[in-house]
Amino acid sequence: MRWPYKLFALIGGLLTGVLLLWGLYQLPGVQRRLGWRLDAAWTALRMELHPVGAVPTPKASLVPWATPSQTPETTPPPPTSTPTPGASPTSSPPPTPLPPAVTLKPPRWEKQDWNNCGPATLALYLRWWGWQGDQYDISDLVKPKRSDRNVNVDELIFFVRTRAGWLNADFRVGGNLERLKGFLAAGMPIMIEEGMTLEQAYWRNDDRWAGHYLLLTGYDDGEGVYIAQDSFYGPNRRVPYTTLARNWEAFNHVYLYIYPPDWEVTVQAILGPDADRDLNRQRALEQARRAVEAHPDDAFAWFNLGTNLVYFERYAKAAQAYDRARQIGLPQRFLRYQFGPFIAYFHTGRFEDLLALADYALRITKNSEEAHLWRGWSLYRLGDRQGAIEAFRAALEANPTYQDARYALHFLGVTP
Repeated sequence: MRWPYKLFALIGGLLTGVLLLWGLYQLPGVQRRLGWRLDAAWTALRMELHPVGAVPTPKASLVPWATPSQTPETTPPPPTSTPTPGASPTSSPPPTPLPPAVTLKPPRWEKQDWNNCGPATLALYLRWWGWQGDQYDISDLVKPKRSDRNVNVDELIFFVRTRAGWLNADFRVGGNLERLKGFLAAGMPIMIEEGMTLEQAYWRNDDRWAGHYLLLTGYDDGEGVYIAQDSFYGPNRRVPYTTLARNWEAFNHVYLYIYPPDWEVTVQAILGPDADRDLNRQRALEQARRAVEAHPDDAFAWFNLGTNLVYFERYAKAAQAYDRARQIGLPQRFLRYQFGPFIAYFHTGRFEDLLALADYALRITKNSEEAHLWRGWSLYRLGDRQGAIEAFRAALEANPTYQDARYALHFLGVTP
């Protein structure tokens, strides 16, 4: 009778140990320290069992992209809306030479939590303007689940407008190095989203590319560097102009600016014509077109071209631009951050391409609410209503505040 008793005692001890470990893991401090390690281990195992390759290439486009020597692109018409006050050349002060170097006093630095560079960098920016808070005040609203790996620019702006409403916030695309210097020379930091190379691989054949945010607080023409507050690498990081320009391209040269209302005239003067959102996109479209003409094998340039065409609802041309970017090759995690191809393929009826891209994005980032959403729409248009409902619910499970998923479920007449 001793062996059964010992066996039961052993099993009981193991179960007690497991329960104790599970209870210990529920403590917020322990979970914060171990959660990302467990997730990384699970990701590595998942990728080992189901290896992932490159972003899938598209089926051949129905119409090849016209080169400048063939059919020229029609430039979108100028915006017909009333120009923003202060944005016209007659109301802007004459340009003055930028100083050769600017250094703003940096805000108190805060190291980012796991996959939290957006909220952490925004916290630095808001803190510069006197806001009292930290990255968790932001992430609790815009990414309720810590495992959410991406926060978009518009989500960050939503936080500012709803939780720090005494500040104005907006973004533009198609920026350049001089535009960044203009904000800094005027005395205000500027925030950008860029690509980066991770220090380690998280699965076999990991290309280690990821998106990242930086807050710029200075520049030095003599050294050819920007001074960046980097929530991952540390404060006062010196980033060469050439490095920033190369990494910034991956996100359509987007920049986010935050300022008090009494800075409105200054901000409008810095933006110039780009104060008008439609005109800014038109200029960004031309910037991307020049880039693909100069560097036809630049996948990011083609992707930016597609993204700016999506803004003008020119979905067929946008889909062709995205096709070219995919043929050249995009980083594995790219669809974690940008979703223009989903929109373009949906509006051009390319639902199988949309489904293939969404499935690939979910293999890389299994809890991407955007990928779940567009997977649902592709399934719905392909006739799989129940599959669409499950995908929309998965999107809402990934982010309970995701209104697009709620709309999709209401559209199908089901409860979230």
